[in-house]
Amino acid sequence: MHVLIVEDEIPLLKEVRSYLEKEGFICDEASTGKIASDKLFSNNYDLLLLDLGLPDYDGIDLLKETVANSKNIAVIILSARSAIEDRIKGLNFGADDYLPKPFSLLELKSRIMAVIRRKHGIKANILQVNRLQVDLDKRVVTYEENTLNLTRKEYDILSFLILNKNRVVTRLQISEHIWGDIIEENYNSNYIDVHIKNLRKKLSEYIDGDFLETVRGIGFQFVEASQE
Repeated sequence: MHVLIVEDEIPLLKEVRSYLEKEGFICDEASTGKIASDKLFSNNYDLLLLDLGLPDYDGIDLLKETVANSKNIAVIILSARSAIEDRIKGLNFGADDYLPKPFSLLELKSRIMAVIRRKHGIKANILQVNRLQVDLDKRVVTYEENTLNLTRKEYDILSFLILNKNRVVTRLQISEHIWGDIIEENYNSNYIDVHIKNLRKKLSEYIDGDFLETVRGIGFQFVEASQE
């Protein structure tokens, strides 16, 4: 998951980034509204963690700008503004959640996972596709009683594809979501194909059929029905 952390308290910014990266997130950071606006324009983020009290920008204005231009992004406000009016304003303008400072990093992760569940229509931190199960919290993939020995990137790609099952995901989207990088259309994204190949090999030990479907010239999709 590709996250942009917008926070002008640098120690807190570094603490949140360090924690989330250890939890498997890809993080960018911005300490001003201008930097954040530029990054949001140039990248497709899955999640925005937004401090309202920025030195050069009204956080609510940045929120409105983000929601208007990035329909699929999830937004959690992190702010010392604890007044109920500020919370209502943030939620009314499109934020998915509001976490007042000071906050626990464990609670932050729980809020993030809850927001992602809502965005994808998931009721728990477990993705179940027939007998294949992905634990989003523990970052573990099992098939029946067997735990699959996946690398971090293989897990990230598989969970991303399952979250978007039966939908084509482009190489660009995979690259931004997993690596936080933008690849050019004519760039040789062979590293993604290598990870897909390894995933197919590991999953084929337990599941018959090609459930990771290649859409030539575009990307990949996880086809749920092919596991039957």
